Amino acid sequence: MVEVPDDGSTLLAVLRDHLGLRGPKDGCSPQGQCGCCTVLVDGAPRVACVTPARRVDGRHITTIDGLPDAAAWAAALVATGGSQCGFCTPGIICRLAAGGDLAAHLCRCTGWQTIVEAMARVGDSVAPRDLDAASRRASIEGGVPQAVGAHVALGRGGFADDTAPADALVAVPDGRGGWAVGETLADARAKAGKIQGRRTTATPSHPLSVPPGEWARTLRTTWVEPAYLETDASWCAPGGEPASPLGNGGAFGGKAGSVAPAAARQLADELGRPVRVLLSREDTVRLGPKRPPLAAGIRADGSGEVVVARTPGIADAIRSVAPRLHVTEVGVPGPPTSIALRAAGWAEAAVLLASPTVTAPNGAVAAAEVGADRVRVHVSCGDPLDEVVLRSYCIGAVHMALGWVRSEGLVVDEEGTVHDLTIRSFGILRPKEMPAVEVMIAGDGPPVNGSDAVFAAVAAAEWIRQGFPQDWPAGGAR
Repeated sequence: MVEVPDDGSTLLAVLRDHLGLRGPKDGCSPQGQCGCCTVLVDGAPRVACVTPARRVDGRHITTIDGLPDAAAWAAALVATGGSQCGFCTPGIICRLAAGGDLAAHLCRCTGWQTIVEAMARVGDSVAPRDLDAASRRASIEGGVPQAVGAHVALGRGGFADDTAPADALVAVPDGRGGWAVGETLADARAKAGKIQGRRTTATPSHPLSVPPGEWARTLRTTWVEPAYLETDASWCAPGGEPASPLGNGGAFGGKAGSVAPAAARQLADELGRPVRVLLSREDTVRLGPKRPPLAAGIRADGSGEVVVARTPGIADAIRSVAPRLHVTEVGVPGPPTSIALRAAGWAEAAVLLASPTVTAPNGAVAAAEVGADRVRVHVSCGDPLDEVVLRSYCIGAVHMALGWVRSEGLVVDEEGTVHDLTIRSFGILRPKEMPAVEVMIAGDGPPVNGSDAVFAAVAAAEWIRQGFPQDWPAGGAR
């Protein structure tokens, strides 16, 4: 039995900040929509970020670190590739171990299938495996150093906010270009006047028009959120180096220019104390980079015109795959954009070429077949190193590609303000919406990223299957 002050804190705040239990993760508080903070209250799953601590007074709380069969679940997830960054899996394990299902959770990395496969393997013996080779493949696919192992599935991959000292101040964006600082997250958010995000009832619009011309195919995309689950975080001691916001995952390129590390360093030096910088889900949507929207027309011979939101490097990325496309960059009011996001620019160009076989700029080759209830993918990206990890990343890329074509997009008004601020409003495909995926792996030689090629090939194949709808998200079979 432990006692904590009755100060209005949520159960998640009590567990993480008062008791130092960093197993439950904060992916969207106080939205209660991602499932990363799931714990067991008297054996029943509960989302901790929207549970007032006073409501569980006298009850038994179990986190991932106290779950009796957590190790067996972690071993199963590692065996199937059901955990990549490991941010969502502590909550998923808690719910599944209690007999729940995946509907209350989001996972951006895996595409769900490998998690479902792990459910059937809990307690099975696990064949020996070279986890160093697995980590090398994960690092290639994720774009940053990444570990593979049971500790990752249990949420111990080294996320920045998990490693912050207990006495660190907390800083959050104040909405005016600065930072609100408090002794606790709740204190800092109160000073910032944080208001919980909402989801608009409007549908995503397309800020750009297709250039005039006689085109074989036309395409318009909108703002798309990378939707990584671990929001930007860093901490720094005075005179020290800030913790990386890329603790065990590349965030699909979304954190390449994160504001968190520089802010943590500056504030720690100014205030003379360690400082944790934390972005809320709403902050990451407002401040984080998006796929640049574009409008394009292409002729049968591969020539054409592309108009795209001004983004450094985007024209070269497009021409790296489709050199006969003429690219015009224009200013568009809206959130920041970046080519660091997964295959940004060249994937759109590959889609316009309308071939389900794609050769990425790095030489990886992927071919995709998309049916109503099954996707088949062939990928060649050098030495696989570890087929379990490569397969997992490819299935995750299928999930992201289908969502990109069918359902993902943000509502951004004419002034550039984002109105979709909840994680469930981004259009990420849910477990029941995901078809079965078969992955065939071939290749030798130097290993290169293969999942980005799969992402582009599946998007192209889905666009072909739907009959080349001009505007994405296009809906379609789920």
